[in-house]
Amino acid sequence: MRRRLRHWVVVGSHQARRGTGPGATGDLAAALRAAVAGGAAGGAAGDVDFSATACALTTMDASNYRRVPLGVVAPRDADDVAAALAVCREYGVPVVARGGGTSIGGQATGTGVVLDFTRHMDDVVSLDPEARTAVVRPGLVLDRLRAAARPYGLTFGPDPSTHSRCTLGGMIGNNACGAHSVAWGTTADNVRALDVLTYDGRRLRLGQDGQGAPAGLTELVARNLALLRTGYPAGLPRRISGYALDALLPERGVDVARSFCGSEGTLGVVTEAEVRLVPLPAEPVLVVLGYADESAAADAAAGLLPYRPLTVEGMAADLVRGASGLPKGAAWLFCEVDGSGAARELARAADALDAVVVTDPAGQRALWRIREDAAGTATRLPGGGDAWPGWEDCAVPPARLGAYLREFRGLLAEFGLRGIPYGHFGDGCVHVRIDFDLYGDGGVRDFRRFSEAVADLVVAHGGSLSGEHGDGKARAELLPKMYGEELVALFGEVKDLWDPDGGLNPGMLVRPEPLDSGLRFEGLPVVGSAAGLGRAAARCVGVAKCRVGAPSSGSGSGSGTDVMCPSYRVTGEEQHSTRGRARLLHEMALGEVITDGWRSAEVMEALDLCLSCKGCRSDCPVGVDMAAYKAEFLDRHYAGPGGLLRRPRSHWTMGRLPGWLAHFGRGLNTAMRLPFAARLAGVTPERALPRVAERSFAYWFAQRASNRAPSLTLWPDTFTNFLAPQVGEAAVRVLEDAGLGVELPPGRVCCGLTYVSTGQLGAARKVMRRTLDVMTAGEGTSGGASRPVVVLEPSCAATLRTELPELLPDDPRAARLAASVRTFAEALEELAPDWVPPRADQPVTGQTHCHQHAVLGDAAERRLRERAGLEGELAGGCCGLAGNFGFEPGHYEVSVACAEDRLLPALRSAPADAVVLADGFSCRTQMAHLAPEYHVRHLAEVLAEELDR
Repeated sequence: MRRRLRHWVVVGSHQARRGTGPGATGDLAAALRAAVAGGAAGGAAGDVDFSATACALTTMDASNYRRVPLGVVAPRDADDVAAALAVCREYGVPVVARGGGTSIGGQATGTGVVLDFTRHMDDVVSLDPEARTAVVRPGLVLDRLRAAARPYGLTFGPDPSTHSRCTLGGMIGNNACGAHSVAWGTTADNVRALDVLTYDGRRLRLGQDGQGAPAGLTELVARNLALLRTGYPAGLPRRISGYALDALLPERGVDVARSFCGSEGTLGVVTEAEVRLVPLPAEPVLVVLGYADESAAADAAAGLLPYRPLTVEGMAADLVRGASGLPKGAAWLFCEVDGSGAARELARAADALDAVVVTDPAGQRALWRIREDAAGTATRLPGGGDAWPGWEDCAVPPARLGAYLREFRGLLAEFGLRGIPYGHFGDGCVHVRIDFDLYGDGGVRDFRRFSEAVADLVVAHGGSLSGEHGDGKARAELLPKMYGEELVALFGEVKDLWDPDGGLNPGMLVRPEPLDSGLRFEGLPVVGSAAGLGRAAARCVGVAKCRVGAPSSGSGSGSGTDVMCPSYRVTGEEQHSTRGRARLLHEMALGEVITDGWRSAEVMEALDLCLSCKGCRSDCPVGVDMAAYKAEFLDRHYAGPGGLLRRPRSHWTMGRLPGWLAHFGRGLNTAMRLPFAARLAGVTPERALPRVAERSFAYWFAQRASNRAPSLTLWPDTFTNFLAPQVGEAAVRVLEDAGLGVELPPGRVCCGLTYVSTGQLGAARKVMRRTLDVMTAGEGTSGGASRPVVVLEPSCAATLRTELPELLPDDPRAARLAASVRTFAEALEELAPDWVPPRADQPVTGQTHCHQHAVLGDAAERRLRERAGLEGELAGGCCGLAGNFGFEPGHYEVSVACAEDRLLPALRSAPADAVVLADGFSCRTQMAHLAPEYHVRHLAEVLAEELDR
């Protein structure tokens, strides 16, 4: 007999069946494996996954909320979905459909079984350019649809800022909109038909004229015509809240498919969708208008709509971090139009402080990236502090937006809160992250009080509680304020017609859970060893920019400069994304799903493929620093009794490489030629270890004579000193040609990089303190305190800039040394601004070191290459070797695949006479192993060779 949902009760954030033990979950998992085709046929691992890792990865979306599922099913087709629903109905288990997990209201979390559509049901079924339609499956990433339509001059109109990772199924569930909605509308405006499965097994094809309506729906509408005609606010292009029952009115074509959009997975599960495509603009031009503040920009937005813009996006200066190319002002409207004539007309008509017209596609992309990153950058307030979703998403009539924002600012001040509004000003839609204190009871009470007050304000302006992201847990409880009790009660009747068992996403939209329950911050430790790391990981708000570029995403992100997240780009597995790892650390700190704390095998497995590339430190909009989190986890994981013996051999060999090289030097070459050397050193046999040079750079420097007074200290990093002294020699040649005197530190120094990357933080601190002692001695004897320290190896420079002051925060010498660090190009630009580099006049290819990208920046390097006539771009991403990572057993295939993502294709496509550059020793080593036909050099070597010609 079927077990009904009433047998299930909420216990904490888990859901457990009353009167049963752990075996019930095992029975459910076994039944699902037997029913789902992949499981029954021994298909792909993970199609039915009830592991702690799978559950931990899906406890959260991009909201403030957390719900722990029982397990995850990745269906391969509609039959798998039907089979999974049948089993869940038999066991009385709720189901939530999940795409990219970027929902901000909490509706992509669930307490029963999560259906993950991104693994298999992620394709374009067909595309008809004549009819301008496409048939897609729900796990398809939006950018893949756009890429498929682009050759025909078409696109899918709605384009949320998460377009590179959000899915069509999620967009349908939330009725997503995006920047172009002023021209092309919401997802509901662009859906033609939907194939849907209900929890009780009905297969429906939803369309217009009542097609696919469940029994009783049209009769229910007929009995409530007056309520449906008067209960929805008018003049509101972004009304996303609640069920769109007015689409079922006769005068609106009884459009069942449109009404279904925005139902947040509470009515049925989409297995296929037919969507409308629109023509791409022939000549997109971006007009950026500057205003005094965001209220002034909001006041101006509605007046621009008669000029038929494709976008009218607003944001304030507080969300712009170091961007250039914007006009004067403290807030801006980003207006895209089709054609230069339309751009000039709009710029003339706008009552703005200043305007910039951008026709260059690269310039447009750079400016749009500022807007698209706002959902993440808004979580880090100027001056410090975290801000969260929670009142993320309201919309008012566009003409009311300026007035609403002024009152909203007053409400923030009344509650002592801070937030920076931004969003789709042309549609009256505002996003904002607010610095709620969601860790304490008092702050949670204020969160509720503010939500209730701002809901009243939105309704007073004739607005919608949600203007894009749906209601979820964040707003559904407040729907009676907007719609009244009678219409909300009708929502419940509609839910019961579609889903009489209440099995689909319970607690969302209808009979909602309280908006201040199930917050993801509840239970995070305040003190103790896990507190700092848990709260650091909680900064990940889940916007999932790290989920771009996976093998199946087809998002077109294989080019560009972003680094994050190289292992995810190779595996496509959530646990190898920055977000996935942050979620696992978050759950480790909570101790509910992952119960082994610092000994967690689940966290260790996820972090094992983290290359510590630091890409997330710059590319993640909220600055999650997974390399630092990994170092701390490894340090704690191997602490305590037996920890030293449990460490991999590579931590003792490569992790302490500076010490081995200093003590044994080139004697290591003989040892490494022994047949068992790789196994003994804990190194994968596919790799040949680099040879130690015959003489160190420091030895060479000591033998030479120079009469120049030193103007800088050149850092003899381990890699340059022992493995690539020719780089140091070349740097000295160039620096002296520029008129700069060079000295080395008065003793052995080390940044501690290899100790940090292998999680030996105690040893790293000792090494760093000894280094500071040496540098301090140098200050006393030669006045070196005021001199820049030039570091040729980007990873060492990044360590000195970041880890050194972070690991030794109480030692003022650490901050001083960090501030003195310069890259080779920075030193030449700063200390010898009039020096003219030799001209190579050749094309260039190669790799920008990931730490250079993430920590140091490469603007000075770009300018130096340009002055030297080295034209072209270096590859973005990560080379894949990443210090010890690519040498360790089990990492070789991933390491090579990372190189194949962008580096190796860049080499193959470069001109035959291109100069191949890589300032990082790891990058040069990876290329020497995988592409030995290329002669790879540091920029200093190329310039020195040109000087010597």
